[in-house]
Amino acid sequence: MARSGTWAGWIAFAGWLMILIGTLDFFQGLIAVIRDTYYVLTPSEVIVFDITTWGWVTLSWGIIVASTGLGLLARAGWARWISIFVVSLNFVIQLGFLGSARYPLWTLTGLGLSVLVLYALIVRWDEATGGR
Repeated sequence: MARSGTWAGWIAFAGWLMILIGTLDFFQGLIAVIRDTYYVLTPSEVIVFDITTWGWVTLSWGIIVASTGLGLLARAGWARWISIFVVSLNFVIQLGFLGSARYPLWTLTGLGLSVLVLYALIVRWDEATGGR
């Protein structure tokens, strides 16, 4: 059986990963805002709004994800459930981005990091916090 300090390290790792995911989302949105032609859509792809608007939404979403990660690092009580919700929603958003066959590694990186965060927050939370 692992020590609770080991799993507390996993929670801190999840917080840092959320900051990393938020930073990736932020820059993904920033690229879309600055360079409208960077992300190219084919006629078969569906998008609800233009690339610049999508970039602003993604940029803002990255700030939310990173801020939640900072809350998790600060061991705020609200941070666990908000983090689970935010990372789960980010997972679904990244799945939607996977539909674009041009950027599969970018998307798979986001999905993999989200799974690691969810594992740390859901599976091992009691061991990390001593059952609190």
